Amino acid sequence: MHFMFDMFQPPRGTRDFLPEEMLKRNWVLDRIRDVFEAYAFEPLGTPAFESWELLKVKSGDDIVNQIYYFKDKSDRELGLRFEWTASLARVVSSHRELQMPFKRYAIGPVWRYENPSEAHYREFWQADADIVGVSDPIADAEVLAVAVDCLKKLGFEGFVIKLNDRRILEAFIELVGMPKENALEIIRAVDKLSKIGKDGVMKELSKYVQDKDSALKLLDLVSLKSSAEDILKHASNYLKKKPEGIKGCAALKSILDYSKPFGYYDYIVIDLTLARGLDYYTGPVYEVSAKGYENYGSIVGGGRYDEIIGLFGGEPTPATGIALGIERIISLLEKKGGFEDLKLGVDVLVSPVSESVKPIAIEIAQSLRRSGIPTTLDLLGRGLSKQLDFADKKGVRKVVIVGEKELKNRCVTLRDMTTGDQQEAKIEELPRLLAPLSRR
Repeated sequence: MHFMFDMFQPPRGTRDFLPEEMLKRNWVLDRIRDVFEAYAFEPLGTPAFESWELLKVKSGDDIVNQIYYFKDKSDRELGLRFEWTASLARVVSSHRELQMPFKRYAIGPVWRYENPSEAHYREFWQADADIVGVSDPIADAEVLAVAVDCLKKLGFEGFVIKLNDRRILEAFIELVGMPKENALEIIRAVDKLSKIGKDGVMKELSKYVQDKDSALKLLDLVSLKSSAEDILKHASNYLKKKPEGIKGCAALKSILDYSKPFGYYDYIVIDLTLARGLDYYTGPVYEVSAKGYENYGSIVGGGRYDEIIGLFGGEPTPATGIALGIERIISLLEKKGGFEDLKLGVDVLVSPVSESVKPIAIEIAQSLRRSGIPTTLDLLGRGLSKQLDFADKKGVRKVVIVGEKELKNRCVTLRDMTTGDQQEAKIEELPRLLAPLSRR
């Protein structure tokens, strides 16, 4: 039996979520969905697996090596989605009837074949919000506003929004004389500065650049520290002869300007080392972390990808978006006690004291359920003390005790499981008395 038990564990890098954990996840996902829909983003469903060729487009070698690859019974090459953007690009390229701007959200699991750890799993959830069809940085500013409002609704109070533009990095690489053909590898190395430090990045850069001085000059340029406006002024001065770099600075300045009416200007930091790992980003990139929890890394990331829809056969179409990392958000909420005061799960137990009152107990439970009050009903015919013990272990807040004596007056006993107080109540009054527990 032990052998069988060991055989049927969840696959490596995945896990089960028991009800207590799923209730927390659902609470988080419901609030994120509420914010997405408040901004008029619409849901889009796409397959969990896509063609291998589609997933490889502009993903970068690091990501390609992490894609779950397989062949079906007809020998077609497929892969599990590792994020949501490729599927969105495929849909937009093949559905020309979509009205622009197309604002879509997607929430669900994605898969990456990484070394699993306590903080990283091979199956994890992302919640994405993307705007397709808008080239103006107002779209970047809006998806960042969505990210901030999601985190606020989940109970986070302060944020650090790191902004950069890939065109600035590419222009700096040209400016210091580093080989343009290695730009993507150089960008990926610079992106690791906060993780592996200057010496680690210099070691990585030495694979692509023989001239140590140019590498040091690049690191000096991207390590500018000042106010957001001042950093952009300095970068613009350095890049006067690099039109694409100037465009990158202008895009970030526009996001800064828009962030004031959107209400998150004070959170923004310009970080010229930020690149993000995916090769399809073409302009602004961003990451958001919770203030006080920066050491845990970003909980939101994203950027602009204006070329990928065209690569999939569609018309050239601008697009930008953000992804919220659900696992990390839940982990941080647990660390900061964000779930402690929540009442999740069943609110009411209807408890018949005998078989003779069970039909009335069922009617009461149905009435409460149809009033939007989460209600469970004893199905095992247990005695009252065992039912109350069950309610206590499940965190039920109120118990409706249905007894023969009280029913003669169309009454029940209403017990508060927190205080132990009991009161008699008319059956028809129960939906009103328990209305504060409604999830409607």
